[in-house]
Amino acid sequence: MRSSNPVFSRRGFSRGTGYAGFNAQAGGPTATQYAGANPYAGANPYATEAPQYTPQHTPQTRPMTMDDVVARTGLTLGTVIAGATVGWLFLTGQLAFAIGAGLAATVLGFIQSFKRRPSPALILGYAALEGVFLGALSGFINDLPKLNGAPMQAVLGTMAVFVAMLVAYKTRIIRVTARFTRFVMIAALGFLMLSLVNLLFMVFGGGDGLGFRSGGLGILFGVVGVVLGALFLAMDFKQVEDGVAYGAPREESWLAAFGLTTTLVWIYWEMLRLISILRD
Repeated sequence: MRSSNPVFSRRGFSRGTGYAGFNAQAGGPTATQYAGANPYAGANPYATEAPQYTPQHTPQTRPMTMDDVVARTGLTLGTVIAGATVGWLFLTGQLAFAIGAGLAATVLGFIQSFKRRPSPALILGYAALEGVFLGALSGFINDLPKLNGAPMQAVLGTMAVFVAMLVAYKTRIIRVTARFTRFVMIAALGFLMLSLVNLLFMVFGGGDGLGFRSGGLGILFGVVGVVLGALFLAMDFKQVEDGVAYGAPREESWLAAFGLTTTLVWIYWEMLRLISILRD
């Protein structure tokens, strides 16, 4: 299935020439990313048990394992943390540099999304720049009198969401089905459209736009953002599970790491904004 997150598009696994690779299709939640199309020629990606399939690998490749995904996700998240440390210590309050790092991270993320194969350099570059952006903005927010300690609370909240969704997915409390995917697609499109409209009103009308980032409406919007991020995590877990079951090549573990990282970044940012509204 094509698994996605609300920030960047990613590819779903599909059978290629002798192994399960990633589709080359791209497009964020504002495009066709959550269409729920079946990338497995003739297989059901939403079945509880993966269909039997024995891929053929060249001597230079081997199937992706869960250990590969864990190792590369750890490396990518470690790079985000290193970048965040630099941003927090040296760029706090320098919003121009923070925004520049965020825009550069966005560009690298989209470039990776449109590439047919994962590029570790692009993925780690994205992670480093995204970390600088988050660190600088988090440091700025932490220095505000009413919001001191909010970034640490957001980190703990993000970890709690990850653990809760992992448990819910492994115990099959949450099942990623075609209906689940369509629901997330509709919710994501609505959320991003409202966010865009609110941003336009903020730019041209001033203030808080339509009020989606303050007060009671802001709290509701923040909760929806965190819940959407949690649902994207479930889709990421399904993508990884299917990739391992279908024998995707080892290099595809970088794409799994990229997807999990961008989803966790989304959850952290929504969590931070929600905590900021609650404590203001």
